[in-house]
Amino acid sequence: MTDAPIITKVEVQQCSRIIKDIGREPGSGTPTYLPGAEMEQSFYMTRVFTDKGIVGEYPLAADISRAAELMLGHSALERGFFYAEYARYPMNLLGAVDTILWDIGGKFHNASVSELLGGFRKKLPTYASTMNGGVTGGLSTPESYADFAEQCKEIGYKGFKIHPYPRPELQDHIDAILALGQRVGDSMDLMLDSFCFYRTFADALKVGYACDEAGFFWYEDPYFDGGATEYGHRKLREYIKTPLLQGEKVHSIQQKVNLLLANATDFIRGGIPANGVTGTMKLAGAAEALGVDVEIHGCGPAQRHTMSAIGNSNYYEMVWVHPDVECLQMTNEIYANYADGLDAVDADGNVGVPDGPGYGVEYDWKAIERLTTATVVHE
Repeated sequence: MTDAPIITKVEVQQCSRIIKDIGREPGSGTPTYLPGAEMEQSFYMTRVFTDKGIVGEYPLAADISRAAELMLGHSALERGFFYAEYARYPMNLLGAVDTILWDIGGKFHNASVSELLGGFRKKLPTYASTMNGGVTGGLSTPESYADFAEQCKEIGYKGFKIHPYPRPELQDHIDAILALGQRVGDSMDLMLDSFCFYRTFADALKVGYACDEAGFFWYEDPYFDGGATEYGHRKLREYIKTPLLQGEKVHSIQQKVNLLLANATDFIRGGIPANGVTGTMKLAGAAEALGVDVEIHGCGPAQRHTMSAIGNSNYYEMVWVHPDVECLQMTNEIYANYADGLDAVDADGNVGVPDGPGYGVEYDWKAIERLTTATVVHE
């Protein structure tokens, strides 16, 4: 397009905030609820400027500075070019560049990203995705998981997912699964995210049998291999009834589709940080062609807009919720009109899709400046 917005400047603000009562478990380093502890969390508030005055804005998990030289002077609408170029680089760079360019595309066309994608879902069913289980404190017993599931059900959630690691005893995981099944199994979709915790096929199988008994909706990333062993996961599927969900640790969409073609998973995990909006839509189309569902990882404006255009996706993930501490979501305080968190769903357990051009969100730049530790400008 002759009137396409040309990228003139890329600005990256490195931001950091301190989260109270969150620490890292000894040994694993896994973030979890630890009263009195503090944990630093970083992100990159990024702006891409164009010669038309349109500015793409997004809090990214990756620093796109290494991409800035190639971006300068190019049309901000050439998402396909950048996707092809950065597919050979670390995946988070691809996802970050693509995500922010979609914001420019929406603003240029005075349309939301959802509208550009053909979005049709205005309300997204949401599941509560818990913070990691603690060895002490909150979410440290089977009963505490079941209690929190009931709390989430009362709020409106129809689904509930647990992350029982870093508890080292396998029986603790099994007991939590069975407690959830007994307490809310007939009224909520239950999920387990093992985060590739189990070291043996036998352990993964024992947990899978517990998921079967409790009637779980899915069993996510069982093995320590990062989801790469097609044979082992295919074998696991032969023994258990609970559907597997794979793909968070397998980053390219080609690898994800290979898992489906190898019958190594039932659901496939899509990820905005790794694949961007463009890659996630490609994955959704591939999954649809195979007759299966894609489930988008994490929460945020880009996830909501993307899911709004995908028919074969069941739930939005309200990630890192906990009964005793704020949602471990890095961006909430920087928004003026948007939030994720335990209470962000409506009475029916849904979240909406932001209106307005691009991602349709407004930022609190005073809050961002307070959190900024360094700024790099490329022009």
